[in-house]
Amino acid sequence: MKINQTINKSPQFRVLSEDQIEQIYFSALEVMERTGGVVYHEGALELFKNSDALVEGNRVRIPITMVEEALKSYPRKITLKGRNGKRSLFLEKDMVSFGTGSDLPFTLDMNTGERRNTTYKDVSDASKLVDALSNFDFHMSHGIVTDAPNPQTYDRHQFMAMLENCTKPMVVTSVDGEGLEDLWKMGCLIQGGEHEFRLNPMFVVYIEPISPLKNDSTAVEKLLFAAEKRIPAMYTPCPSSGATAPATIAGMLVQSLAETLLAIVMCHLKNPGMPLIMGGVTTLLDMRKSTYSYGAPELSLASAANTDISKWLNLIMFSTGGCTDAKILDEQAASEQMMNLFYSYLSGANLIHDVGYIDHGTTASLESLVLNQEMIGMVKQFGKGINTDDEHLALDLIEKQGPGGEYVTTDHTFKYWKEWFMPQLQDRSDYETWVKNGSKTMGQRLKERTQHLLDTYQPEPLDEKLRKELKKICEDADKRHM
Repeated sequence: MKINQTINKSPQFRVLSEDQIEQIYFSALEVMERTGGVVYHEGALELFKNSDALVEGNRVRIPITMVEEALKSYPRKITLKGRNGKRSLFLEKDMVSFGTGSDLPFTLDMNTGERRNTTYKDVSDASKLVDALSNFDFHMSHGIVTDAPNPQTYDRHQFMAMLENCTKPMVVTSVDGEGLEDLWKMGCLIQGGEHEFRLNPMFVVYIEPISPLKNDSTAVEKLLFAAEKRIPAMYTPCPSSGATAPATIAGMLVQSLAETLLAIVMCHLKNPGMPLIMGGVTTLLDMRKSTYSYGAPELSLASAANTDISKWLNLIMFSTGGCTDAKILDEQAASEQMMNLFYSYLSGANLIHDVGYIDHGTTASLESLVLNQEMIGMVKQFGKGINTDDEHLALDLIEKQGPGGEYVTTDHTFKYWKEWFMPQLQDRSDYETWVKNGSKTMGQRLKERTQHLLDTYQPEPLDEKLRKELKKICEDADKRHM
């Protein structure tokens, strides 16, 4: 679904003016030439040494001409195809999609309410829910498999749990370059070979540098492998305003963009035209609690501003929404999740991830996914805007029914009430009916709905021969790391 469309009359929203975007961009270019960044990867340093960049030890400074030349080579559209064979995720300007986040070490147990380590089964259950919930367009693991045979191979098992239970396009994480290569091999098996994967990739790989302006060897290793194989990749700085970035949002945006521009040039030197996606979890460090906030309004503001910048640069944007600092699924969680879902959606970000995160992005909750399904539906309803063609203005109908008339029995009402948002979890009954039906709270309805989906929904199964081939890649990785 597209947002910010004048033709289709959707609501209009932006944070930054053209002049402000230019200021931030030109400031980021200044950072690239004057400050640069550090790179801890010999192959990447060699690429920079053979270019017009200035390399002093691990410090790399990049001239403006290199940045602007690199920006021209990136695709303005990427399409992903899930294992169900459908090209269903269209990443282009103002086309919005929603998905979970990944690698949460803890899970809020649905039965006990206690926080515990995330397991393979938790990731499998989350994958099944994402496949069942219509408002989720892509899937990240919504947990880290802490019970994998080896910490160095958890990523393969995590991907396996996702593949077995979800048919939608995915965003994946990997331990290192070797792990990414195994995930890519698994993806090629699903899609029918390396060339078919390039044409119809089934996943985007998430890669995270270290703010401020630091590119560690593991992150660069993954980025260069993605560039070589043309795997869609997002290089996502996660600056913390006041800690690893300036305490002003503008300063944080400048630094985050500079970190992205360095990756843009690096990938261009490795393989021009690879599908790189701009990202950034840009928020603040709460100075009273020393926590990285996922529920702060500044996160929503900075994320929307980053999206404005990405559209100005003709880059696809990876953003954040549906997440909270609350420790359980309570009133704080709902208010924070709804706020950042709403503004990320209106901004037109392409991949809105971390939907369902609680506890500062450390804890998974299956019920949170189901709640966000409802909230995304509400946000999308707002995004439809207001149609003002003759049929919707309804002048003839108003004249026909006249003063004191009614609209309940008209064909017009029968036709158009179906366009309204129809909640599955919210209770709109009167008080007496609510009491008669058990006086259930939202929390009780959420638990029942989540359990019902887990008990009854069955994702399209993997072909057994293919499943064995995928498992073998996981097992071979385990043997290499014994």
